[in-house]
Amino acid sequence: MTDSYAINNGTARATNWRWVICSLLFFATTINYLDRQVLSLTWKDFIAPEFHWSDADYGRITGFFSLFYAGVSLFAGRFIDWLGARKGYLWAIFIWSLAAVMHAGCGWVTMKIEGLDSVEALTAVKSGSALALSIASISVWLFLGCRAVLALGESGNFPAAIKVTALYFPKKDRAFATAVFNSGASVGALAAPLCIPVLARAFGWEMAFVIIGALGFVWMGFWNFMYARPDESRHVNKAELAYIQQDETEKEIVKEETKTIPFWKCFCYRQTWAFIVGKAFTDGVWWFFLFWAPAYFSDQFGYATYTPMGQALIFVLYLIVTVLSIAGGYLPKIFVDRMGMNPYAGRMRAMLIFAFVPILALFAQPLGVYSAWWPAIIIGLAGAAHQAWSANLYSTIGDMFPTSTVASIVGIGTMAGGIDSYLINQGSGLLFDHAASLGDAFTFFGFSGKPAGYMIVFCICAVSYLLAWCVMKLLVPRYKKIEI
Repeated sequence: MTDSYAINNGTARATNWRWVICSLLFFATTINYLDRQVLSLTWKDFIAPEFHWSDADYGRITGFFSLFYAGVSLFAGRFIDWLGARKGYLWAIFIWSLAAVMHAGCGWVTMKIEGLDSVEALTAVKSGSALALSIASISVWLFLGCRAVLALGESGNFPAAIKVTALYFPKKDRAFATAVFNSGASVGALAAPLCIPVLARAFGWEMAFVIIGALGFVWMGFWNFMYARPDESRHVNKAELAYIQQDETEKEIVKEETKTIPFWKCFCYRQTWAFIVGKAFTDGVWWFFLFWAPAYFSDQFGYATYTPMGQALIFVLYLIVTVLSIAGGYLPKIFVDRMGMNPYAGRMRAMLIFAFVPILALFAQPLGVYSAWWPAIIIGLAGAAHQAWSANLYSTIGDMFPTSTVASIVGIGTMAGGIDSYLINQGSGLLFDHAASLGDAFTFFGFSGKPAGYMIVFCICAVSYLLAWCVMKLLVPRYKKIEI
Protein backbone atom coordinates (compact mmCIF):
# COMPACT_ATOMS: atom_id res chain seq x y z
CA MET A 1 0.00 0.00 0.00
CA THR A 2 2.76 2.43 0.92
CA ASP A 3 4.78 1.53 -2.17
CA SER A 4 1.85 1.92 -4.58
CA TYR A 5 1.02 5.28 -3.06
CA ALA A 6 4.61 6.40 -3.54
CA ILE A 7 4.71 5.18 -7.16
CA ASN A 8 1.40 6.85 -8.04
CA ASN A 9 2.72 10.14 -6.72
CA GLY A 10 5.98 9.94 -8.61
CA THR A 11 8.16 9.61 -5.55
CA ALA A 12 10.86 7.21 -4.41
CA ARG A 13 10.14 4.13 -2.34
CA ALA A 14 8.66 5.25 0.98
CA THR A 15 10.37 4.60 4.29
CA ASN A 16 8.41 2.95 7.11
CA TRP A 17 9.70 4.87 10.11
CA ARG A 18 6.13 5.36 11.36
CA TRP A 19 6.05 1.69 12.33
CA VAL A 20 9.28 2.05 14.29
CA ILE A 21 7.62 4.88 16.21
CA CYS A 22 4.55 2.69 16.64
CA SER A 23 6.78 0.00 18.15
CA LEU A 24 8.05 2.51 20.71
CA LEU A 25 4.45 3.32 21.62
CA PHE A 26 3.83 -0.42 21.93
CA PHE A 27 6.74 -0.91 24.36
CA ALA A 28 5.72 2.13 26.42
CA THR A 29 2.20 0.75 26.75
CA THR A 30 3.57 -2.69 27.64
CA ILE A 31 5.67 -1.17 30.43
CA ASN A 32 2.69 0.92 31.52
CA TYR A 33 0.57 -2.18 32.07
CA LEU A 34 3.36 -4.19 33.63
CA ASP A 35 3.75 -1.47 36.25
CA ARG A 36 0.02 -1.51 36.96
CA GLN A 37 -0.10 -5.30 37.20
CA VAL A 38 2.61 -5.74 39.82
CA LEU A 39 0.18 -4.92 42.63
CA SER A 40 -2.69 -7.05 41.33
CA LEU A 41 -0.37 -10.07 41.01
CA THR A 42 1.29 -9.71 44.40
CA TRP A 43 -1.33 -8.36 46.80
CA LYS A 44 -3.35 -11.51 47.41
CA ASP A 45 -0.54 -13.99 47.96
CA PHE A 46 2.43 -11.83 49.05
CA ILE A 47 1.37 -8.40 50.34
CA ALA A 48 -1.98 -9.07 52.04
CA PRO A 49 -0.55 -11.62 54.53
CA GLU A 50 2.07 -9.08 55.64
CA PHE A 51 -0.29 -6.11 55.96
CA HIS A 52 -3.53 -7.94 56.84
CA TRP A 53 -5.46 -6.49 53.92
CA SER A 54 -9.06 -7.36 53.12
CA ASP A 55 -10.74 -7.25 49.69
CA ALA A 56 -12.11 -3.84 50.67
CA ASP A 57 -8.57 -2.56 51.33
CA TYR A 58 -7.41 -3.68 47.90
CA GLY A 59 -10.57 -2.31 46.33
CA ARG A 60 -9.89 1.01 48.05
CA ILE A 61 -6.38 1.18 46.60
CA THR A 62 -7.40 0.25 43.05
CA GLY A 63 -10.46 2.48 43.25
CA PHE A 64 -8.43 5.46 44.46
CA PHE A 65 -5.88 4.88 41.70
CA SER A 66 -8.66 4.98 39.14
CA LEU A 67 -10.25 8.09 40.65
CA PHE A 68 -6.98 10.01 40.91
CA TYR A 69 -6.04 8.81 37.42
CA ALA A 70 -9.36 10.24 36.23
CA GLY A 71 -8.70 13.61 37.84
CA VAL A 72 -5.19 14.13 36.51
CA SER A 73 -6.14 12.77 33.07
CA LEU A 74 -8.41 15.76 32.59
CA PHE A 75 -5.31 17.96 32.43
CA ALA A 76 -2.68 15.43 31.29
CA GLY A 77 -3.85 15.67 27.70
CA ARG A 78 -3.65 19.45 27.77
CA PHE A 79 -0.16 19.17 29.23
CA ILE A 80 0.89 16.87 26.36
CA ASP A 81 -0.60 19.24 23.77
CA TRP A 82 1.26 22.15 25.39
CA LEU A 83 4.63 20.46 25.91
CA GLY A 84 4.57 18.29 22.80
CA ALA A 85 4.61 14.52 22.43
CA ARG A 86 8.38 14.08 22.73
CA LYS A 87 8.99 15.94 26.00
CA GLY A 88 5.57 15.12 27.40
CA TYR A 89 6.10 11.38 26.98
CA LEU A 90 9.51 11.56 28.63
CA TRP A 91 8.10 13.30 31.69
CA ALA A 92 5.16 10.91 31.91
CA ILE A 93 7.19 7.69 31.85
CA PHE A 94 9.83 9.11 34.20
CA ILE A 95 7.19 9.93 36.82
CA TRP A 96 5.36 6.61 36.62
CA SER A 97 8.58 4.56 36.61
CA LEU A 98 9.79 6.39 39.70
CA ALA A 99 6.43 5.76 41.36
CA ALA A 100 6.58 2.06 40.50
CA VAL A 101 9.91 1.73 42.27
CA MET A 102 8.61 3.71 45.27
CA HIS A 103 6.10 0.94 46.08
CA ALA A 104 9.00 -1.20 47.28
CA GLY A 105 9.53 1.07 50.28
CA CYS A 106 6.02 0.78 51.69
CA GLY A 107 6.80 -2.29 53.80
CA TRP A 108 9.94 -0.77 55.31
CA VAL A 109 8.15 2.47 56.20
CA THR A 110 5.24 0.55 57.75
CA MET A 111 7.62 -1.46 59.95
CA LYS A 112 9.42 1.71 61.08
CA ILE A 113 6.17 3.44 62.01
CA GLU A 114 4.89 0.42 63.95
CA GLY A 115 8.25 -0.29 65.57
CA LEU A 116 8.53 -3.80 64.12
CA ASP A 117 11.89 -5.17 63.05
CA SER A 118 11.04 -7.81 60.42
CA VAL A 119 8.52 -9.03 57.89
CA GLU A 120 7.98 -12.08 60.08
CA ALA A 121 6.90 -9.80 62.92
CA LEU A 122 4.41 -8.06 60.60
CA THR A 123 2.93 -11.36 59.44
CA ALA A 124 2.77 -12.79 62.97
CA VAL A 125 0.45 -10.04 64.23
CA LYS A 126 -2.95 -11.52 65.06
CA SER A 127 -5.51 -10.76 62.35
CA GLY A 128 -8.32 -8.53 63.54
CA SER A 129 -6.29 -7.08 66.42
CA ALA A 130 -5.83 -3.35 66.89
CA LEU A 131 -2.21 -3.64 65.71
CA ALA A 132 -3.24 -5.55 62.59
CA LEU A 133 -5.82 -2.90 61.75
CA SER A 134 -3.20 -0.19 62.29
CA ILE A 135 -0.71 -1.98 60.01
CA ALA A 136 -3.38 -2.37 57.33
CA SER A 137 -4.37 1.31 57.58
CA ILE A 138 -0.81 2.66 57.44
CA SER A 139 0.24 0.40 54.57
CA VAL A 140 -2.89 1.22 52.58
CA TRP A 141 -2.17 4.94 52.90
CA LEU A 142 1.43 4.42 51.80
CA PHE A 143 0.34 2.44 48.76
CA LEU A 144 -2.28 5.08 48.01
CA GLY A 145 0.48 7.70 47.88
CA CYS A 146 2.56 5.61 45.50
CA ARG A 147 -0.48 4.87 43.33
CA ALA A 148 -1.24 8.59 43.15
CA VAL A 149 2.21 9.33 41.71
CA LEU A 150 1.88 6.32 39.39
CA ALA A 151 -1.47 7.63 38.15
CA LEU A 152 0.01 11.07 37.60
CA GLY A 153 2.63 9.68 35.24
CA GLU A 154 0.53 7.03 33.55
CA SER A 155 -2.21 9.53 32.72
CA GLY A 156 0.10 10.90 30.03
CA ASN A 157 0.62 7.63 28.17
CA PHE A 158 -2.49 7.43 26.01
CA PRO A 159 -2.86 11.15 25.26
CA ALA A 160 0.75 11.19 24.04
CA ALA A 161 0.44 7.91 22.13
CA ILE A 162 -2.78 8.92 20.37
CA LYS A 163 -1.28 12.31 19.50
CA VAL A 164 1.77 10.62 17.98
CA THR A 165 -0.48 8.23 16.04
CA ALA A 166 -2.47 11.16 14.62
CA LEU A 167 0.81 12.79 13.54
CA TYR A 168 2.38 9.66 12.01
CA PHE A 169 -0.54 7.83 10.34
CA PRO A 170 -3.28 8.71 7.82
CA LYS A 171 -6.86 8.29 9.03
CA LYS A 172 -7.47 4.92 7.42
CA ASP A 173 -4.45 3.39 9.21
CA ARG A 174 -4.94 4.93 12.65
CA ALA A 175 -7.22 2.27 14.12
CA PHE A 176 -4.82 -0.49 13.10
CA ALA A 177 -1.78 1.45 14.38
CA THR A 178 -3.64 2.15 17.61
CA ALA A 179 -4.55 -1.54 17.90
CA VAL A 180 -0.89 -2.46 17.44
CA PHE A 181 0.47 -0.17 20.15
CA ASN A 182 -2.58 -0.73 22.37
CA SER A 183 -1.87 -4.47 22.21
CA GLY A 184 1.01 -3.58 24.51
CA ALA A 185 -1.61 -3.51 27.26
CA SER A 186 -2.44 -7.14 26.53
CA VAL A 187 1.21 -8.14 26.12
CA GLY A 188 2.03 -6.46 29.42
CA ALA A 189 -0.82 -8.29 31.09
CA LEU A 190 0.30 -11.49 29.31
CA ALA A 191 3.91 -11.24 30.46
CA ALA A 192 3.03 -10.11 33.97
CA PRO A 193 1.82 -13.45 35.42
CA LEU A 194 4.87 -15.21 33.97
CA CYS A 195 7.46 -12.91 35.49
CA ILE A 196 6.01 -10.91 38.41
CA PRO A 197 5.01 -13.79 40.74
CA VAL A 198 8.32 -15.50 39.92
CA LEU A 199 10.26 -12.34 40.83
CA ALA A 200 8.19 -11.87 43.98
CA ARG A 201 8.70 -15.45 45.07
CA ALA A 202 12.44 -15.44 44.33
CA PHE A 203 13.45 -11.97 45.53
CA GLY A 204 10.46 -10.61 47.45
CA TRP A 205 7.52 -8.54 46.21
CA GLU A 206 9.58 -5.36 46.69
CA MET A 207 12.09 -6.34 44.00
CA ALA A 208 9.25 -7.11 41.60
CA PHE A 209 8.27 -3.43 41.79
CA VAL A 210 11.89 -2.27 41.42
CA ILE A 211 12.81 -4.47 38.45
CA ILE A 212 9.62 -3.82 36.48
CA GLY A 213 9.71 -0.11 37.31
CA ALA A 214 13.26 0.24 36.01
CA LEU A 215 12.17 -0.77 32.47
CA GLY A 216 10.68 2.68 31.96
CA PHE A 217 14.02 4.40 32.41
CA VAL A 218 15.49 2.19 29.66
CA TRP A 219 12.65 3.15 27.30
CA MET A 220 13.33 6.85 27.89
CA GLY A 221 16.76 6.50 26.28
CA PHE A 222 15.31 5.02 23.08
CA TRP A 223 12.53 7.64 22.86
CA ASN A 224 14.90 10.55 23.37
CA PHE A 225 17.18 9.27 20.61
CA MET A 226 14.62 8.08 18.05
CA TYR A 227 11.56 10.35 18.16
CA ALA A 228 10.96 13.50 16.14
CA ARG A 229 7.91 14.85 14.34
CA PRO A 230 7.52 13.22 10.91
CA ASP A 231 8.26 16.45 9.05
CA GLU A 232 11.44 16.91 11.13
CA SER A 233 12.67 13.31 11.30
CA ARG A 234 15.73 12.38 9.24
CA HIS A 235 14.32 8.84 9.03
CA VAL A 236 11.12 9.87 7.18
CA ASN A 237 11.59 10.54 3.46
CA LYS A 238 9.28 12.63 1.27
CA ALA A 239 7.32 9.62 0.04
CA GLU A 240 6.47 8.46 3.55
CA LEU A 241 5.63 12.01 4.63
CA ALA A 242 3.26 12.33 1.64
CA TYR A 243 1.60 9.06 2.63
CA ILE A 244 1.21 10.21 6.23
CA GLN A 245 -0.29 13.56 5.21
CA GLN A 246 -2.51 12.28 2.39
CA ASP A 247 -5.75 13.30 4.15
CA GLU A 248 -4.94 17.00 4.44
CA THR A 249 -3.65 19.83 2.29
CA GLU A 250 -0.53 21.68 3.42
CA LYS A 251 -2.69 24.61 4.54
CA GLU A 252 -4.91 22.35 6.63
CA ILE A 253 -1.91 20.63 8.22
CA VAL A 254 -0.41 23.96 9.32
CA LYS A 255 -3.80 25.08 10.66
CA GLU A 256 -4.40 21.85 12.59
CA GLU A 257 -0.96 21.88 14.19
CA THR A 258 -0.89 25.56 15.17
CA LYS A 259 -4.49 26.37 16.14
CA THR A 260 -6.12 24.65 19.06
CA ILE A 261 -9.57 24.59 20.63
CA PRO A 262 -9.79 26.32 24.04
CA PHE A 263 -9.96 23.68 26.75
CA TRP A 264 -13.42 24.39 28.13
CA LYS A 265 -14.86 24.86 24.64
CA CYS A 266 -14.07 21.19 23.97
CA PHE A 267 -17.09 20.33 26.12
CA CYS A 268 -19.40 22.16 23.72
CA TYR A 269 -19.05 19.51 21.00
CA ARG A 270 -21.16 16.37 20.69
CA GLN A 271 -18.05 14.56 19.45
CA THR A 272 -16.36 15.16 22.80
CA TRP A 273 -19.36 13.80 24.69
CA ALA A 274 -19.54 10.76 22.44
CA PHE A 275 -15.95 9.95 23.34
CA ILE A 276 -16.67 10.59 27.04
CA VAL A 277 -19.60 8.15 26.92
CA GLY A 278 -17.54 5.53 25.08
CA LYS A 279 -14.88 5.66 27.79
CA ALA A 280 -17.18 6.10 30.81
CA PHE A 281 -19.30 3.07 30.01
CA THR A 282 -16.50 0.65 29.16
CA ASP A 283 -13.13 1.46 30.75
CA GLY A 284 -14.23 0.13 34.13
CA VAL A 285 -14.90 -3.27 32.56
CA TRP A 286 -11.29 -3.57 31.39
CA TRP A 287 -9.92 -2.41 34.72
CA PHE A 288 -12.11 -4.87 36.59
CA PHE A 289 -10.74 -7.74 34.50
CA LEU A 290 -7.18 -6.44 34.85
CA PHE A 291 -7.24 -5.82 38.62
CA TRP A 292 -9.49 -8.65 39.78
CA ALA A 293 -8.85 -11.62 37.47
CA PRO A 294 -5.87 -12.94 39.50
CA ALA A 295 -7.85 -12.67 42.76
CA TYR A 296 -10.88 -14.25 41.08
CA PHE A 297 -8.97 -17.39 40.10
CA SER A 298 -7.40 -17.52 43.56
CA ASP A 299 -10.66 -16.96 45.46
CA GLN A 300 -13.04 -19.05 43.37
CA PHE A 301 -10.80 -21.89 42.26
CA GLY A 302 -7.85 -21.87 44.66
CA TYR A 303 -5.20 -21.14 42.01
CA ALA A 304 -2.73 -18.65 43.49
CA THR A 305 -0.78 -16.42 41.11
CA TYR A 306 2.49 -18.26 41.76
CA THR A 307 1.09 -21.73 40.99
CA PRO A 308 1.52 -23.18 37.48
CA MET A 309 -2.25 -23.37 36.99
CA GLY A 310 -2.79 -19.80 38.19
CA GLN A 311 -0.13 -18.53 35.80
CA ALA A 312 -1.51 -20.63 32.94
CA LEU A 313 -5.03 -19.24 33.37
CA ILE A 314 -3.88 -15.62 33.29
CA PHE A 315 -1.47 -16.30 30.44
CA VAL A 316 -4.14 -17.89 28.23
CA LEU A 317 -6.61 -15.13 29.09
CA TYR A 318 -4.28 -12.39 27.89
CA LEU A 319 -2.98 -14.45 24.96
CA ILE A 320 -6.53 -14.41 23.63
CA VAL A 321 -6.74 -10.66 24.26
CA THR A 322 -3.43 -9.98 22.51
CA VAL A 323 -4.07 -11.98 19.33
CA LEU A 324 -7.70 -11.03 18.73
CA SER A 325 -7.46 -7.35 19.67
CA ILE A 326 -4.93 -6.63 16.87
CA ALA A 327 -7.25 -8.28 14.33
CA GLY A 328 -10.07 -6.12 15.66
CA GLY A 329 -8.09 -2.99 14.88
CA TYR A 330 -7.81 -4.10 11.25
CA LEU A 331 -11.56 -4.63 10.76
CA PRO A 332 -12.54 -0.99 10.03
CA LYS A 333 -9.72 -0.80 7.47
CA ILE A 334 -11.54 -3.56 5.56
CA PHE A 335 -14.78 -1.57 5.71
CA VAL A 336 -12.99 1.54 4.40
CA ASP A 337 -10.86 -0.05 1.67
CA ARG A 338 -13.27 -2.71 0.38
CA MET A 339 -16.69 -1.21 1.07
CA GLY A 340 -15.88 2.46 0.50
CA MET A 341 -17.11 3.61 3.91
CA ASN A 342 -15.68 6.73 5.49
CA PRO A 343 -13.36 6.00 8.45
CA TYR A 344 -15.88 7.03 11.12
CA ALA A 345 -18.68 4.88 9.71
CA GLY A 346 -16.28 1.95 9.39
CA ARG A 347 -15.17 2.34 12.99
CA MET A 348 -18.72 2.54 14.32
CA ARG A 349 -19.73 -0.62 12.44
CA ALA A 350 -16.69 -2.45 13.81
CA MET A 351 -17.42 -1.18 17.33
CA LEU A 352 -20.99 -2.47 17.12
CA ILE A 353 -19.64 -5.93 16.33
CA PHE A 354 -17.22 -5.73 19.25
CA ALA A 355 -20.00 -4.54 21.58
CA PHE A 356 -21.81 -7.89 21.31
CA VAL A 357 -18.83 -10.02 22.40
CA PRO A 358 -18.77 -9.00 26.13
CA ILE A 359 -22.28 -10.42 26.51
CA LEU A 360 -20.44 -13.74 26.87
CA ALA A 361 -19.43 -12.54 30.35
CA LEU A 362 -22.91 -13.60 31.50
CA PHE A 363 -21.74 -17.19 31.16
CA ALA A 364 -18.36 -16.87 32.90
CA GLN A 365 -19.59 -17.66 36.39
CA PRO A 366 -22.10 -20.40 35.43
CA LEU A 367 -19.56 -22.25 33.28
CA GLY A 368 -16.92 -21.81 35.98
CA VAL A 369 -18.77 -24.52 37.88
CA TYR A 370 -17.33 -27.00 35.38
CA SER A 371 -13.82 -25.61 34.91
CA ALA A 372 -11.78 -22.48 35.58
CA TRP A 373 -10.78 -22.50 31.91
CA TRP A 374 -14.25 -21.36 30.85
CA PRO A 375 -14.08 -18.02 32.71
CA ALA A 376 -10.48 -17.57 31.53
CA ILE A 377 -11.50 -17.98 27.88
CA ILE A 378 -14.64 -15.86 28.21
CA ILE A 379 -12.85 -13.04 30.01
CA GLY A 380 -10.13 -13.25 27.34
CA LEU A 381 -12.71 -12.82 24.56
CA ALA A 382 -14.38 -9.94 26.38
CA GLY A 383 -11.00 -8.32 26.99
CA ALA A 384 -10.05 -8.68 23.31
CA ALA A 385 -13.34 -7.04 22.32
CA HIS A 386 -12.59 -4.19 24.72
CA GLN A 387 -9.13 -3.58 23.31
CA ALA A 388 -10.44 -3.61 19.74
CA TRP A 389 -13.26 -1.28 20.80
CA SER A 390 -10.77 1.00 22.54
CA ALA A 391 -8.44 1.21 19.52
CA ASN A 392 -11.30 2.35 17.30
CA LEU A 393 -12.73 4.68 19.92
CA TYR A 394 -9.37 6.46 20.25
CA SER A 395 -9.12 6.75 16.48
CA THR A 396 -12.41 8.63 16.22
CA ILE A 397 -10.69 11.54 17.97
CA GLY A 398 -8.01 11.83 15.30
CA ASP A 399 -10.76 11.68 12.66
CA MET A 400 -12.80 14.56 14.02
CA PHE A 401 -10.48 16.87 15.98
CA PRO A 402 -7.36 18.83 14.91
CA THR A 403 -4.08 17.22 15.93
CA SER A 404 -3.33 20.20 18.20
CA THR A 405 -6.30 19.19 20.39
CA VAL A 406 -6.21 15.38 20.16
CA ALA A 407 -4.38 14.81 23.46
CA SER A 408 -6.75 17.16 25.29
CA ILE A 409 -9.82 15.22 24.15
CA VAL A 410 -8.15 11.91 25.01
CA GLY A 411 -7.41 13.26 28.49
CA ILE A 412 -11.02 14.31 28.99
CA GLY A 413 -12.30 10.89 27.94
CA THR A 414 -9.70 9.14 30.07
CA MET A 415 -10.97 11.09 33.06
CA ALA A 416 -14.46 9.72 32.44
CA GLY A 417 -13.08 6.20 32.08
CA GLY A 418 -11.12 6.58 35.30
CA ILE A 419 -14.24 7.56 37.24
CA ASP A 420 -16.01 4.47 35.90
CA SER A 421 -13.01 2.36 36.88
CA TYR A 422 -13.07 3.82 40.39
CA LEU A 423 -16.74 2.99 40.82
CA ILE A 424 -16.43 -0.60 39.62
CA ASN A 425 -13.21 -1.39 41.52
CA GLN A 426 -14.17 0.29 44.78
CA GLY A 427 -17.67 -1.11 44.50
CA SER A 428 -16.43 -4.61 43.71
CA GLY A 429 -14.20 -4.73 46.78
CA LEU A 430 -17.05 -3.64 49.05
CA LEU A 431 -19.50 -5.97 47.32
CA PHE A 432 -17.24 -9.00 47.62
CA ASP A 433 -16.57 -8.43 51.33
CA HIS A 434 -20.28 -7.86 51.96
CA ALA A 435 -21.27 -10.97 49.98
CA ALA A 436 -18.68 -13.11 51.75
CA SER A 437 -19.84 -11.90 55.18
CA LEU A 438 -23.47 -12.82 54.43
CA GLY A 439 -22.59 -16.17 52.88
CA ASP A 440 -25.65 -18.16 51.80
CA ALA A 441 -27.94 -15.26 52.76
CA PHE A 442 -26.60 -13.28 49.78
CA THR A 443 -27.84 -14.77 46.51
CA PHE A 444 -28.00 -13.76 42.84
CA PHE A 445 -28.90 -15.89 39.81
CA GLY A 446 -28.42 -19.12 41.73
CA PHE A 447 -25.08 -18.18 43.30
CA SER A 448 -24.49 -17.30 46.93
CA GLY A 449 -21.80 -15.47 48.86
CA LYS A 450 -18.83 -14.06 46.97
CA PRO A 451 -19.62 -15.99 43.74
CA ALA A 452 -22.93 -14.09 43.67
CA GLY A 453 -20.98 -10.85 43.92
CA TYR A 454 -18.84 -11.81 40.93
CA MET A 455 -21.97 -12.72 38.98
CA ILE A 456 -23.41 -9.23 39.58
CA VAL A 457 -20.28 -7.54 38.25
CA PHE A 458 -20.11 -9.85 35.23
CA CYS A 459 -23.69 -8.86 34.35
CA ILE A 460 -22.75 -5.17 34.43
CA CYS A 461 -19.72 -5.82 32.22
CA ALA A 462 -21.81 -7.76 29.70
CA VAL A 463 -24.16 -4.92 28.69
CA SER A 464 -21.89 -1.88 29.02
CA TYR A 465 -20.62 -1.79 25.43
CA LEU A 466 -23.99 -1.99 23.70
CA LEU A 467 -25.30 0.81 25.90
CA ALA A 468 -22.24 2.92 25.10
CA TRP A 469 -22.54 2.34 21.34
CA CYS A 470 -26.21 3.34 21.29
CA VAL A 471 -25.58 6.61 23.13
CA MET A 472 -22.55 7.42 20.94
CA LYS A 473 -24.59 6.83 17.79
CA LEU A 474 -27.32 9.17 19.05
CA LEU A 475 -24.78 11.89 19.82
CA VAL A 476 -22.82 11.61 16.53
CA PRO A 477 -24.93 9.72 13.97
CA ARG A 478 -22.52 10.47 11.11
CA TYR A 479 -19.01 11.78 10.55
CA LYS A 480 -18.51 15.50 11.16
CA LYS A 481 -15.06 17.06 11.47
CA ILE A 482 -14.53 19.92 13.93
CA GLU A 483 -13.55 23.10 12.09
CA ILE A 484 -11.46 25.80 13.78
